[in-house]
Amino acid sequence: MRSSDDLAADGRTRHYGEFYGVTEAPGTDDREMLVVWGNCQAEALRIVLSSSPDLPFRTVRVPPVHELESSDLARVEHLVRRAAVIVSQPVRAGYRGLPIGGPDLADMAPSASVIVWPVIRYGGLYPFQVIARHPAQPSAVPAAVPYHDLRTVLAVRDGRGHDDEWDVDVAADRIREAAQWSVEQLEVRERRHCDVGISDILLPAGAEAAHTINHPGNRVLLTLGARMLDALGASAPVPPSRDLLGNIRAPLERRVIDALGIEASPRASWDVDGAVMSDDDVRRRQMHWYAEHPEFIDAVLDRYVDLIEILGLS
Repeated sequence: MRSSDDLAADGRTRHYGEFYGVTEAPGTDDREMLVVWGNCQAEALRIVLSSSPDLPFRTVRVPPVHELESSDLARVEHLVRRAAVIVSQPVRAGYRGLPIGGPDLADMAPSASVIVWPVIRYGGLYPFQVIARHPAQPSAVPAAVPYHDLRTVLAVRDGRGHDDEWDVDVAADRIREAAQWSVEQLEVRERRHCDVGISDILLPAGAEAAHTINHPGNRVLLTLGARMLDALGASAPVPPSRDLLGNIRAPLERRVIDALGIEASPRASWDVDGAVMSDDDVRRRQMHWYAEHPEFIDAVLDRYVDLIEILGLS
């Protein structure tokens, strides 16, 4: 394990300073610990929960589970053993070969209360956008943006080139059905694994529901946070002054807006950390990526057979 001096020189480590022990905990904050555990959504939710004016717990910024390494395990255990409450997404035991799943944390802190919340994915606003992994390269993501587009994948499968037609006509009722399917998929996971759900708010939230398939908007995060805070006996969260997960914004098509009957303006381009990328540029870069990673073609198509059928792409 690196020394504290080495860690202090690392920008990421300073960002998670209290977790890594390079910054001190607030000296006057003697509240018990609440740990928020999960993917990139976890830090956004931690900010929401921490904004409650009478939350009886303090929180610590923690790296997302997919970034943790074996060298972090001692710090994970030190943190979790102090937790009175663990607010966790359903992370499987032994995730990535490390004892950092929800059941592992419960074993580390058997007296802690545990609230399980969902990994939020909603594709209603982006019906062609999906996430897929391959067991041989579980951390690999496509070029340009970390999302697959079913239209691009099908174009590559069918041997079409960069300059060939790649978009498809999809009827409005199919777009609505795809949105409902996305909600139902999340609802099933909530019933199976979670103590608190959020699927019921996604369609009513309209364009505020998500910036990408896995980056929920503030309205969704605040509603989820309010439900958790109510269970913890705390007041509702204070709305943040920024979009907590707005660093990536996908194009939003007029046909989707019209099909779902929502109030929104179309977005023609991607916005990634302030850099604008056209959909065509993303498509071209990803077609090159698939040529080097052909195994992901079948991984995507096998994973989303139902959605492909709903959208009439098969």
